[in-house]
Amino acid sequence: MLIEPMSAADWPEVEAIYAEGIATGIATFEASPPSWEAFDKGRLPPHRFVARAVAGGPVLGWVAITPVSTRAVYAGVVEHSIYVAGAAAGQGVGRALLRTLIDSTEAAGIWTIQSGIFPENKASLALHQALGFRVVGTRERVGRMPQGPLAGQWCDVIALERRSSVIS
Repeated sequence: MLIEPMSAADWPEVEAIYAEGIATGIATFEASPPSWEAFDKGRLPPHRFVARAVAGGPVLGWVAITPVSTRAVYAGVVEHSIYVAGAAAGQGVGRALLRTLIDSTEAAGIWTIQSGIFPENKASLALHQALGFRVVGTRERVGRMPQGPLAGQWCDVIALERRSSVIS
């Protein structure tokens, strides 16, 4: 597995994987991927990665982070998104991406990575818990799903976080 920094050239494949995740109806409340410009503006460049099986091969998945606040007290707290192409599910892509993200954020002094995952997304919940994320609560009926099998329904989101053990 080759993990590389994400570039603008990767966007068409990243966008397609994002759209595929959206179509499952259990990955996000988003109805469609943002433009590259919006994505680029909102996610921190040093912590955006893509996975490939081989150099120059297709993108199999991606991960990126956004700051949770502009307040200085939260400078080390981020929220992440991770998506794996359906054809690459179960091949360790998500684990490799998330491990790389953990390493890069800790190297940058980021002490907490948080995420919100739908209870129906069992694979994502298992992956996160295997890599040290803990459930901190459930946001009940936080939003209505715009598409997929849960379209129109109020949905819960499981709040998870991973606190670095190397940053004190």
